Amino acid sequence: MSISSRMSTCLSTLGAGRLPALAASAGLLVAGLAGPAVAAPSAGAAAATAATVNLATNPGFEIPASSLADWGSVPGWRCSGGPAEAALTTAAPHSGASALAVTPAGDESTGECVQTVSVQPGTTYTASAWVRGKFVFLGATGGTDRPTAPAWTESTNGGWQKLTTRFTAAAGATTVKLSVHGWYQQGPFAVDDVRVDGPAPAPATAAPSVPTSDKVVFFTVDDGWQTTPEAEQVIAANKLPITAFPLPMAAANNPDYFRRVTAAPGSSIQDHSVSHTDLTTLSPAEQQVEICDARDSLTRLFGTAPTVFRPPYFTWNADTLQAAANCGMRTVLTADADFSWGASNIWHEGTLSPGDVVLMHWTDTLADDLRRALAAAEVAGLKPAGLASYLR
Repeated sequence: MSISSRMSTCLSTLGAGRLPALAASAGLLVAGLAGPAVAAPSAGAAAATAATVNLATNPGFEIPASSLADWGSVPGWRCSGGPAEAALTTAAPHSGASALAVTPAGDESTGECVQTVSVQPGTTYTASAWVRGKFVFLGATGGTDRPTAPAWTESTNGGWQKLTTRFTAAAGATTVKLSVHGWYQQGPFAVDDVRVDGPAPAPATAAPSVPTSDKVVFFTVDDGWQTTPEAEQVIAANKLPITAFPLPMAAANNPDYFRRVTAAPGSSIQDHSVSHTDLTTLSPAEQQVEICDARDSLTRLFGTAPTVFRPPYFTWNADTLQAAANCGMRTVLTADADFSWGASNIWHEGTLSPGDVVLMHWTDTLADDLRRALAAAEVAGLKPAGLASYLR
């Protein structure tokens, strides 16, 4: 059936109430057929020599949700209707043990599920997914160099069908939004074995400190379950640039607090995983879910995507560095001093040194810990500075 026939069939099926939206989709589809996407020469040359990998997070829907993830979430994915619409199913997956099952909750829902994929600017990628149902779409938006045709099917006739599309990341883009969705009033659909094939980003850099000769030190504070007004007062009174590494659920419990304590210039909110698990006990795919889901949650809460990852317990391996890079992290940061819970541990000889990263935690001792860290910095002739600007 021709594209025009398909769209006519869809229009008559969906009714006049969906004409404007579907017309826009048709225009996008036709625009995407005008010619193949072409990568910028330099990026294309780099892509030709780099290994092609699957960059999608939880592509086979095999990873169960953490109890500390977004409530009812599908790991790696954000579904518009939440658990009322989208869930993992073990009923006849395309491969493996499970797939994504989506049942749009009403006439106004397409049951869209999305994830953010880190990409290299000017590089072409191939996205694919196996789907089952009527009028199922796969597309990439938000960072492509031009409108990209979504792949779609009118019906898979009860079986599984592979959808494939290609997109090229825009010159300045580092992420795109990958989406799968159905269509209005067309019933449930299923998705499995998603792929975004392209060159993997270079692994993130692991560091316990920041290489600088500036007389600065960096205060970092982890977790976020105990948020006290005393600590907030110390931060505000001293206008301290704080790099916060809150867990997503802790941050969601009191987002205004974290906005206030990171209000000083140079402050930022960075990634600390979803569930505070020792990542070296997890597979590469599970590590990517931990880091990417935390990034997405914090981005939704605070409007800025993290670029620094603090591994729980300071444990990491080569898989962590690659998973962090796949989630847009440039640095996997530990520390070289610990002032948590009344401690004053410096893990090198002498006093604090330029570029040292000081670890603390959001606890009932944090106010005193901050004062003690400030005193140690003063003895060493150092001032607290914003971490993110030094790691660019």
